[in-house]
Amino acid sequence: MKAVVMAGGEGTRLRPMTSSMPKPLLPVANRPIMEHVLRLLKRHGLNETVVTVQFLASLVKNYFGDGEELGMELTYANEEKPLGTAGSVKNAEEALKDDTFLVISGDALTDFDLTDLIAFHKAKGGLVTVCLTRVPNPLEFGITIVDEEGQVERFLEKPTWGQVFSDTVNTGIYVMEPEVFDYVQADTSVDWSGDVFPQLMKEGKPIYGYIAEGYWEDVGTHESYVKAQADVLERKVDVELDGFEISPGVWVAEGAEVHPDAVLRGPLYIGDYAKVEADAEIREHTVVGSNVVVKSGAFLHRAVVHDNVYIGQHSNLRGCVIGKNTDIMRAARIEDGAVIGDECLVGEESIIQGNVRVYPFKTIEAGAFVNTSVIWESRGQAHLFGARGVSGILNVEITPELAVRLAGAYATTLKKGATVTTARDHSRGARALKRAVISALQTSAIDVRDLENVPLPVARQQTARGSAGGIMIRTSPGVPDSVDIMFFDERGADLSQALQRKLDRVYARQEYRRAFPGEIGDLHFPSSVFDSYTGSLLRNLDTTGIADANLKVVVDASNGSAGLVLPSLLGRLGVDALTINPGLDESRPTETPETRRAGLVRLGEIVSSARAAFGVRFDPVGERLSLVDELGRIIEDDRALLVMLDLVAAERRSGRVALPVTTTRVAEQVAAYHGTQVEWTTTSPDDLTRVGRQESTIFGGDGRGGFIIPEFSSVFDGSAAFVRLLALVARTQLTLSQIDARIPHAHVLRRDLATPWAVKGLVMRRVVEAAGDRSVDTTDGVRVVEADGRWVMVLPDPAEAVTHLWAEGPDDASSQALLDEWSAIVDSAGD
Repeated sequence: MKAVVMAGGEGTRLRPMTSSMPKPLLPVANRPIMEHVLRLLKRHGLNETVVTVQFLASLVKNYFGDGEELGMELTYANEEKPLGTAGSVKNAEEALKDDTFLVISGDALTDFDLTDLIAFHKAKGGLVTVCLTRVPNPLEFGITIVDEEGQVERFLEKPTWGQVFSDTVNTGIYVMEPEVFDYVQADTSVDWSGDVFPQLMKEGKPIYGYIAEGYWEDVGTHESYVKAQADVLERKVDVELDGFEISPGVWVAEGAEVHPDAVLRGPLYIGDYAKVEADAEIREHTVVGSNVVVKSGAFLHRAVVHDNVYIGQHSNLRGCVIGKNTDIMRAARIEDGAVIGDECLVGEESIIQGNVRVYPFKTIEAGAFVNTSVIWESRGQAHLFGARGVSGILNVEITPELAVRLAGAYATTLKKGATVTTARDHSRGARALKRAVISALQTSAIDVRDLENVPLPVARQQTARGSAGGIMIRTSPGVPDSVDIMFFDERGADLSQALQRKLDRVYARQEYRRAFPGEIGDLHFPSSVFDSYTGSLLRNLDTTGIADANLKVVVDASNGSAGLVLPSLLGRLGVDALTINPGLDESRPTETPETRRAGLVRLGEIVSSARAAFGVRFDPVGERLSLVDELGRIIEDDRALLVMLDLVAAERRSGRVALPVTTTRVAEQVAAYHGTQVEWTTTSPDDLTRVGRQESTIFGGDGRGGFIIPEFSSVFDGSAAFVRLLALVARTQLTLSQIDARIPHAHVLRRDLATPWAVKGLVMRRVVEAAGDRSVDTTDGVRVVEADGRWVMVLPDPAEAVTHLWAEGPDDASSQALLDEWSAIVDSAGD
């Protein structure tokens, strides 16, 4: 006799635990619920089992395989779409049509006597036998009435209290004859209790109810999930526990290390290869998963901790669930009923209040007080990509495993045999992740051109030379413990929104292509990359006047990869250049705002003492540029944009410049004065790149050190901007301070306001309503223009629970007043 285990449900009520894991794989006492079910089947001789799968099906298949490890024979019936409880079994009809079979849910914990249930069914000779049990609260279940002979008289699915006529409920366990398939339409969503059983009863077919004795818990809510753990530890349910009972109720699995000075108060369970340090205290009804680290002073009570979790010193976990691969840092506190999803980071001394849900891949900042849920699914974009590609904390959010999956998904969007260019910055983390990326690409039938450590603009340019795409891994700007995995298209630009969505779909479905033997991609390392880059740069940019101007400049490579290009570039320009900080420093793959500021101050001192024409400072990956004038004064990034705009427009006298809508409207005055016009774009670098590719575009910039020089490239390029600036200064024979002095002063102020995801849409509606009859620009977010020319812009962040505001007036006081007024409107929407 065969059994059917239904394992296709999404378990939406159990999110965020089921956001990245199918419900049947949720661990109870460190073993998936479905494994407890399969072991029960085996105990009753049901070794041949068909598993119906749909949501995250590959995870279930990969975990259980063919069942050999359990001593069973497992096959799978895959649903392309949800088919309901009856439809999913109908989908497995071919394997079940020859004999009586048993149906059981893969996400309910039970120790019912299935042998007695089957014997009852055979004795009654019915078409269907429904396994029933008695529960104190039947509202969430289908209630059933049976007569003295055990025949079902009435069903009612999920009644109200006014409809409750019994405490005997349907457990979703059935014994059936193959003839029942005649009542189930194929490839259609059909339910046993709602569709099939009423029809059978209408036709007078025999349906019997078997009232079972024993334990049964439908693990459908967070409360029932935690209760199931406690019931297993209290031995209220007859299931197997791995490990050794070292004292009454204290179970420790193989390989676990528990310090003698740790305090253990059972019943509790500690999984294999977990480590519990001295002075940690683990109390009743706590389950610690495999490879979990519990640091000294930590306190756990009624906590369910999944595999590979780090629990920091003096952290306090009570009645909560912690998803796998999550890090709980020092002195964090998580209260009753809270659930933390997979692969999260909970910062030091943060507090997560009871019943809060934190969805997967989220970071709770150190010291944060969280009293509302942090929900991944409610994000504006609901996909992997942020402003800089796929970003996160190294080895917490961005792991080698994630890098492999991402690269495999990216490769799957390309043709077999295509070439992808890979590159990295000079950090060890980027180097390690790139190796994982290369392996994934090759095993997906992709040839790889590896540039190793190069500036970001070089990676983009080399990608555009015959590759189908590119991947660059760098340390996140200003965040030393985070990395960005950046994906390029065949032009070296960031992936479009459509291509991002395509990659995201492949990643979410885990439908990765793998190469057949003989298709493994090649790996080679192109030579003379820097010479090729500088040669192309100098061929495309007008450098006349530089050699004759006798300019002296100071160039700060900031110990980054920009320094790899400078020797070749400066030598061919014939300029008197003093280069500082040229060497690579692996310990400094990025710089904090404070470090950057200190570097600019130092650069200014050197420029002034050397009597140089100006100084430039590259960011560590050579993408952005900061300026210091001949007097040693720092030209702020938003001001540097206007200086570059003035120089370019004055020379070209026609064409368009691409600027984000958050830029001061002084830029329009500068452009118009020189006969050029501004094309306003969104704040996305992709949009600036799009306009930068257009034939009439002469310049672009974002006001944060990113400059587009269209003659050479449509993306940000620090080296191209440096050469362009050199040539313009040489030909105009004006100093940067003189150019700066002739540009009107701008008064743009910015503010960021915390905004829960759930109210972001409401915020934007309130802003539009508050605008009334004033002019509204929706190029990006909402920009409201007053009659006197003052403007404010409100833009929800696509990746964080934040709303950004910009305001500009004729002076700082006016801008501040405007910012205060609209900040109050944004805040009121969240109240």
